[in-house]
Amino acid sequence: MMGSITRELETGRTKRVIVDRKRGGAAAQMLLLGLQQVMAMDLFIPPMILAGMLSFSVNDSALLIQMTFIACGLATLIQAGLAMKLPVMQGPSFVPISALAAIGTTSGIGTMIGSLIPGALLIGLLGYPLQLFSKAVRRFIPPLVAGTVIVIVGISLMPSAIHSIYTAQGSLSSNMIVAIVTAAVLIFCMYIGERSKTKLRFIKVISVILALASGSLVASFYGLIDFSSVEKASWFQLPTLFAFGMPTFNINAILIMLAIYLIVMIETTGTWFTVSNITGDKLDDKRLNGGALGEGLGCFLGSFLGGTPVTGYSSNAGIIAITGIKSRKPILVGGAILIVLGMMPKLMNCIACIPSVVVNSIFAILCVVIMMNGFKVIKEVPFTERNMLVIGVSIMAALFAVLMPADILAQLPDLATYFVASGTAVGAVTALLLNLILPESIEDHKESNEVQTNLN
Repeated sequence: MMGSITRELETGRTKRVIVDRKRGGAAAQMLLLGLQQVMAMDLFIPPMILAGMLSFSVNDSALLIQMTFIACGLATLIQAGLAMKLPVMQGPSFVPISALAAIGTTSGIGTMIGSLIPGALLIGLLGYPLQLFSKAVRRFIPPLVAGTVIVIVGISLMPSAIHSIYTAQGSLSSNMIVAIVTAAVLIFCMYIGERSKTKLRFIKVISVILALASGSLVASFYGLIDFSSVEKASWFQLPTLFAFGMPTFNINAILIMLAIYLIVMIETTGTWFTVSNITGDKLDDKRLNGGALGEGLGCFLGSFLGGTPVTGYSSNAGIIAITGIKSRKPILVGGAILIVLGMMPKLMNCIACIPSVVVNSIFAILCVVIMMNGFKVIKEVPFTERNMLVIGVSIMAALFAVLMPADILAQLPDLATYFVASGTAVGAVTALLLNLILPESIEDHKESNEVQTNLN
């Protein structure tokens, strides 16, 4: 009798050990998958670029990166866990960078932060309770417009990245050497990772990290790195509300950011369609409106922390396609990891110490990637003369704004200055208007509907 009881107890212990091991293995796997999603994001690039445009100190740059990590982590948990309920990672958008820099440099950081709040609330309201966002997507954001806007984002940001390489700290020759090495490593890693059918595919995921490390190593030979701020930074710090000062509200800045938010929503909608196609989850009106609500809440929280507007990251959709893991759990784990990393000032200071020439070299290549992703969307659209006008004139309008001389820009009213300072805004609004104004033939309309149906 006792022997039977002993055997039952031993069997029970063995089963519990097996279950605990399985749980531990599953948890470790989920942590690894979440970390992989984080590594694929490169979300420190936009705040670093914005900090450079605003002439932030290393400490302020580190703080902006820190707050951006936390804001993106919270936004991811909201979007994937509660709102849209699709495996979408939220990261800082490249779209608002120029407009935010223009507002911050001309009207102050408080005005820049204040401009983020009303737009975030509006986006959330368009999702729920108004439920208008899904209708707007169906009516105003066909693949032609969405693809053109993505192309414009890459093209309009590229001159800023290239100019920053020339004007970065250091001599022209040293900057060019550092830039070439950084870009070469990034391109090589992306190419090898894309072509490889083995474990080397992971190189593409960490390509930006490898490029940053290589560029920083070369930059150190020219004395372009100073890690003194890292020693002074603490290991752990809770987030701070309005870390850069209390918001002030300027109607001109708010109006521009309202337009920018709508452009960000065009960008993120493209990512949602991509994720929907990969996972097989239908992107119906409920999910579209839920996504708008989640995006609005994420941007609203981000504005309190000083972060930039968030958007769905298409690079994470690529990770889902590569791994085949369509669950939301790795995304939620990734969101939690972002929050934890954002509470580590020493790590954020390490990132902030990376020379601007290295960051902008990577930024320039990423602009190319963004632009080409836009062309991937556009290639599905029939290249009629009407559609080519929408694409070409919109790109021209964006370049017209980007290349406007500084002395002419300075003579414009504040509202016009904020708008023209963002080539993306000018080009995106042009694309929306031309798509509505230029008549579409019956054949074009049929083909566009077929493309929209395929994407949905």
